[in-house]
Amino acid sequence: MESSRATAGSRRARRRTPRRRRRGGLLPVCLATVAVVGATAAGTVYVKAHAGGDAVSSAASPAPSSSASAATSGEASVEPVTEPAVDRGALLGSALAKVTVPSGAKVSAAVLDLDSGDSAACGDSSFDTASIVKVDILATLLLQAQDVGRHLTATEKAYAVKMIENSDNASASRLWDAIGGAAGLDAANRRFGLTSTEGGDGELWGLTQTTAADQLALLQQVFGDDSKLSAASRAYVQGLMKTVEPDQRWGVSAAADGSRYALKNGWLARSTTGLWDVNSIGRVTVGGTDYLVAVLSKGTVSQARGISLVEGAAKAAVGSFAGADPSASASASR
Repeated sequence: MESSRATAGSRRARRRTPRRRRRGGLLPVCLATVAVVGATAAGTVYVKAHAGGDAVSSAASPAPSSSASAATSGEASVEPVTEPAVDRGALLGSALAKVTVPSGAKVSAAVLDLDSGDSAACGDSSFDTASIVKVDILATLLLQAQDVGRHLTATEKAYAVKMIENSDNASASRLWDAIGGAAGLDAANRRFGLTSTEGGDGELWGLTQTTAADQLALLQQVFGDDSKLSAASRAYVQGLMKTVEPDQRWGVSAAADGSRYALKNGWLARSTTGLWDVNSIGRVTVGGTDYLVAVLSKGTVSQARGISLVEGAAKAAVGSFAGADPSASASASR
């Protein structure tokens, strides 16, 4: 369930501008982080990349001394060959372009292959978090507890279980207050590496603003080894995300093999427009590979259409990494 309090009120009159936040249309930018690797016949490995992810070919002629040496020895010279880069950003953008987006709605997605480390994000608009912020609230609580060398109390654990597994709003509000509200969340997120997320006003935690790329960064803190959270803290959050109640097992799970996923969803009808925010974040396993996936949407006329949009985008996004043809399953109902 989503908080009714999260649908009322206005944003701060004066807000700091999050870094890297730009407004635009559907999928205005797709960015990828990919290693480009090539090997010579002699076994030398070359890694070359531009900031934009394009491959750099290194095929210059061998130095004269090397050529002369090869000629006198009767051996053929071998030039380094760089394999073409996989432009994950372009593939993700192409896959999402096939998803049917209802008129007036927006969707954004980000994916990370945990095996290769390749990642891409498409769309940099800001979205209301709705209840996906509950993962961030719990991560912040655990980080604060680590800082003072304590474990969560029995009461905090009870709230955490209900907040993640059942999406209980009262529990989220209690833990939101415990972490110090937006100030506590923002401080933890700076340490987590989130750069475009800003906590909601007062008790309006559901109106925290975020991007798909930032949610991918948060998921790395929960599921990755290079994390500010301890192994025990990460395992705790992961365990709760694996056991959400049955009627909330939609979203990025649509891209997984069977039940091999862990997730948290968020859904919120805005009182100002009557339109829906529907989001889903988590880890899915496809073909033996684990992917972190974040899909954010806004502007659908119903929750059901928002879920359809998010699931179509999740299938397309993961399919662009897994090598599947997303066209058969990428369409979302209008």
